Amino acid sequence: MTRVRPGEEAGFLLLLTFWGELSQSSIDKEGSFVRTWDMAAAGESGQVVYIVEDKVHRFSTQKNLCFKNAVLPGWREIWTRIQIRVNSSEKFKVKQVDDEKELEIAGVWSWIIESTASMLKEKVNETYISIDLFSNKSCFKVEPSNTEAWYDVLLTRRFDPQLILIFTFGLLLFFYSETLSRSQLFFYTTGMGFGVLASLLILVFVLARLLPKKSSLYLLMAGGWSVSLYLIQVTLRNLRFLLRECWQYVLGYVTISAFVSFAVCYKYGPLEEDRSINLLNWALQLIGLLLIYFGIQVQQVALALIIVAFCIKNLERPLRWMYTAYKQVFKIRGKPKPRKLLTEEEYQRQGEVETQKALMELQHYCSSPEFNAWKMVSRLTTPKRFADFVEGKSHLNPNEISVHEQEYGLGGLFLEDEIYDNGFDDDES
Repeated sequence: MTRVRPGEEAGFLLLLTFWGELSQSSIDKEGSFVRTWDMAAAGESGQVVYIVEDKVHRFSTQKNLCFKNAVLPGWREIWTRIQIRVNSSEKFKVKQVDDEKELEIAGVWSWIIESTASMLKEKVNETYISIDLFSNKSCFKVEPSNTEAWYDVLLTRRFDPQLILIFTFGLLLFFYSETLSRSQLFFYTTGMGFGVLASLLILVFVLARLLPKKSSLYLLMAGGWSVSLYLIQVTLRNLRFLLRECWQYVLGYVTISAFVSFAVCYKYGPLEEDRSINLLNWALQLIGLLLIYFGIQVQQVALALIIVAFCIKNLERPLRWMYTAYKQVFKIRGKPKPRKLLTEEEYQRQGEVETQKALMELQHYCSSPEFNAWKMVSRLTTPKRFADFVEGKSHLNPNEISVHEQEYGLGGLFLEDEIYDNGFDDDES
């Protein structure tokens, strides 16, 4: 046997004493000690229960549960979510870990962290646990407050439309970030929404300006953030109950906080400096990329889409410049197409059609309220003829029509050709 030195023996006894004090958590009615580590390791049953998909598992005592993911995710599972639903008639707590060893073996630091988390974590009747698609194994422990009440555990793998909404919203936010950063409607809407959700932070900020010491300011700000996040979490969890039972108070709170937030935004006004607008633009782009990433369950596909979106967003102007330059070069190098000449019949037909069209437009304009008839009549020598034209009659009299036929008819055209030919022969001689 190995001989233990006195110093080592004392240290070993001190360690055992400290371990025994930590493991003593409660005393039962008969005065016997109950060890927390033994309960956590055994889980009151000493086994780890493996759950399967689409099957309801019912328990009444504390259990260590695990799930083995045997399906390798592909690109088709980009909007697939694995969720575990735990519900009961009584309240319970859930602790999620990556492996069953973390459930069975607990160290000092893990015991401290678990004790702190158990004090901060609220007991609920129903909760959902999201499982990573790429994780081979996920474990969790359910601690019911009442061992006589049953609780159900159901694991489902399903298509989640919320992921599509998150991805689409992130995509729109990324590509329209520049427009939104300059929009006054977006500025006031965002300010009012932030005021409704985080009105306590605004109150903390106002109170912090009244405090003389910076240490008190930091303490108050830290407490305000944590309390605000806790209140938001509790409110969202009980949103249905609040809207159903206390809708008057909810409506009053939303109205008052939105009005105060609008007043603050109106006092400071929208962003005008280019630097501030650029910062808001970059922040919106970053939020959009994060939403795109969290809206896709397959990380490789999410990163690829983020790279493609980033390239399209930043290569839009260079591609537009290249396309404009290409059009200019092609326009210079390309030969112009020869124009098609009209025949004599097409020319006369087009002239008649366009003349009638112009006369109809002139008649409509003269009949409209915008036309100053008295001013025009005062300038005409034959107002009656103008009035007949406006009413729909012809703008030419019979004498003018006969003169036009003589000059521009078949005889007039023959005479014009003869004059042109004789003039050309005289020039050559």
